[in-house]
Amino acid sequence: MQLLGALYQPYMEMVYAVCYTYLREENESKDAVMQIFEKIVTDLRTHEVDNFKSWLHTVARNFCLMQIRKKKVFVTAEEVSENLSGFADEDYELYDNADLKRTALDICMKALAKEQRAAIELFYMQEKCYREISAETGFDLNKVKSCIQNGKRNLKICMDKNGRA
Repeated sequence: MQLLGALYQPYMEMVYAVCYTYLREENESKDAVMQIFEKIVTDLRTHEVDNFKSWLHTVARNFCLMQIRKKKVFVTAEEVSENLSGFADEDYELYDNADLKRTALDICMKALAKEQRAAIELFYMQEKCYREISAETGFDLNKVKSCIQNGKRNLKICMDKNGRA
């Protein structure tokens, strides 16, 4: 593991650059660098690699493309607007802004994938830790972390597109 860490270390900036090119988000790219390291630990047991740098670049690119594929937004801004269409523009002044955000959040939560919604509710609303969520849902720890991270990102996208964040 130390040997692989020493081999991977000089290429971390390249991996980050590849991830940032595809993911366009700093924290997500940093997370991806670490997840890719975890991935190559297992991949190197089954793959024979002649050129580590080019193989690593391909692994990073493919990992990012899979992340992009996974993070499809499950609701459009139009769908959220339709659900909030009962409010005329002048009515917004009558309601507390927090109520509007809560309504938009509820709509966006319902639009999340079932696994993401469960992880978000357990983590943020019931304040459970990763291990408790894993025990309750049956997901492994990495799946819990992924569901929370992706669910949080999808909620932010949905709220931003709704213009009420």
